[in-house]
Amino acid sequence: MRKYSNKISLTKNSRGIYSLDTSIGCASGMSNEMGGCYSDCYAAKSAKLYGYDFSKTVLRSFENEYHRRFILNKINKITLDFVRIGTSGDPSENWEHTISILKKIDKCNKQIVIITRHWTILNDEHLNYLKTINICINTSISALDKPFILDNCLTQYNRLKPFCKSILRIVSCEFNLDNEIGKKLSNIQHFLFKNEDTLDTVLRVNKNNHFVKDGIIKVKQSTFLGKKALISKSNKKTYFGKCSNCQEMCGIKIKNDSYIYNSNVPLVKQTSMFGKKK
Repeated sequence: MRKYSNKISLTKNSRGIYSLDTSIGCASGMSNEMGGCYSDCYAAKSAKLYGYDFSKTVLRSFENEYHRRFILNKINKITLDFVRIGTSGDPSENWEHTISILKKIDKCNKQIVIITRHWTILNDEHLNYLKTINICINTSISALDKPFILDNCLTQYNRLKPFCKSILRIVSCEFNLDNEIGKKLSNIQHFLFKNEDTLDTVLRVNKNNHFVKDGIIKVKQSTFLGKKALISKSNKKTYFGKCSNCQEMCGIKIKNDSYIYNSNVPLVKQTSMFGKKK
């Protein structure tokens, strides 16, 4: 199979998002579930299509100072108000590396958005650094997650609040309430949306996904960026298109007063409702 380059790059996808992934591939997500998250990781499917092994994580870095300045200049010129980290890999697989990259671009004129599943945990030093930069962290979560992942993601989402803008990025579904499991997961999803500062995102699946075949979620054929897609979403009005027309912009447009730079607010404790890892 083809190998990913360890040279970091600024890319623009079909939705208009600019990404600067500190890692590419996702060993943690692929080892947690065959096919990646929810057995249908879009990034993993795309990697397979082009012959890459998404189950191996490659850390990406600047080649030299010229390369760093070149990328920084490109970031400053992009049309969106933010640059995203965590599109084709999860920065939490190596927070130390991700923070080192952040320190090299933290003078850019864009807000930085990180999307993560928190496979590993930010330490206190990392958290204190986050207070000093303009960053928004999206914690990606779904009622489809295993209980221990739900617990961890909610804990980290709350833990981040005193240090940066913390958004709960919910991958929602239309659950089949006539299905016992579907009804249970629908209740969990309802609880997730009770949290403050949430984003609603759409699940794209294939017809052989076990959640579809077992009748747990309802899906419908739709068109996404000119291509047919099988989707499931909780709210019929949830936006599903080009990022330039999105009102939330990965959370940066969501009003959030729950954190203050250089805050000494104590960490929030999260009480589990999902049980322990089996």
